[in-house]
Amino acid sequence: MLIGVPTETTVGETRVAVTPETAKKLKAQGHTIRIQSGAGVSASVPDDAYTAAGAEITDAAGAFSCELVLKVRSPSETEATLMKPGTCVVGMLNPFDATGLQQLAQAGLTGFALEAAPRTSRAQSMDVLSSQANIAGYKAVIIAANQYQRFFPMLMTAAGTVKAARVVILGVGVAGLQAIATAKRLGAVIEASDVRPSVKEQVESLGGKFIDVSYDTPEEKEAAVGVGGYAKPMPQSWLDRQKTEVAKRVAMADIVISTALIPGRPAPTLITEEMVKSMKPGSVIIDIAAGKGPNGGGNCPLSEADKTVVKYGVTLVGETNLPALVAADASSLYARNVLDFLKLIISKEGALNIDLNDDIVAACLMTQAGEVKRK
Repeated sequence: MLIGVPTETTVGETRVAVTPETAKKLKAQGHTIRIQSGAGVSASVPDDAYTAAGAEITDAAGAFSCELVLKVRSPSETEATLMKPGTCVVGMLNPFDATGLQQLAQAGLTGFALEAAPRTSRAQSMDVLSSQANIAGYKAVIIAANQYQRFFPMLMTAAGTVKAARVVILGVGVAGLQAIATAKRLGAVIEASDVRPSVKEQVESLGGKFIDVSYDTPEEKEAAVGVGGYAKPMPQSWLDRQKTEVAKRVAMADIVISTALIPGRPAPTLITEEMVKSMKPGSVIIDIAAGKGPNGGGNCPLSEADKTVVKYGVTLVGETNLPALVAADASSLYARNVLDFLKLIISKEGALNIDLNDDIVAACLMTQAGEVKRK
């Protein structure tokens, strides 16, 4: 099978869908891999590395003319026109982008969105959300350390003692857990909050303290369980109590990292303007949900997508693509996710074989034969 890997054209996107490691494995399976020249340069992978792995270097037209195209982000309108009807596209196609999916359907493309894979043990190896969120949580702490004008660890020096930084993590999914682990390694004192009580043990195992908020009604307890590994919107009564508890911690915090996202819905507001006003000058907020909030912000309405701003003496970082800032490892993990997914849609004979009886394949299929399959 001809497999094409074009250069990503989305602004700020530095990742690539295939690395020399996965290109070599695909080549060993009998496939021909065509990489657009320069596709991996931003991820520290030169063309020579692909050539050494058995791939062919081509131009954009050559990569998009293949029967299977592997991408990181959804094809643009221009890129869609470079592919022949019937071409299979695998990438992070954004299942909730109705306009983008319709565009792929109109071009006659068969599109698989890897973000739609179910959160099951069988699908773990192709879970792009987890692999990339892991990197986002790490990078969020590194950016925070860079922006914060004090030390993270406690230091006892001849000139006096420096207190450890207080870090509050809001949202304890994959990104939040990695943020806790990374901040702990840097010597910070950590507190974390999440709607799901089940994550308390994980927070404490990483050296953090869980911010407990009681669940007083059956409705609150049911919502706290979540669905498929994701949090559900919580009742307002619980959110009000959480807001009070979180506000106390945020006022004392030096660093706040918010990671709360709900698939298909605006990001919840966790850090209000009043909370930002209560923070100490020089404090830092890293809003991983920036640009996904109801009013263009994120978990904090004052954050701005892809900008670092200072408001009320607090630095707010709204970077929307943290994994792209760690492009080499992000690409490596993503490429392995893609490789494992391809095992489900390519037969042993090397032909495309879409089995809709497979729950992972069915969940990821977004467009086929001119129709949008995602409802």
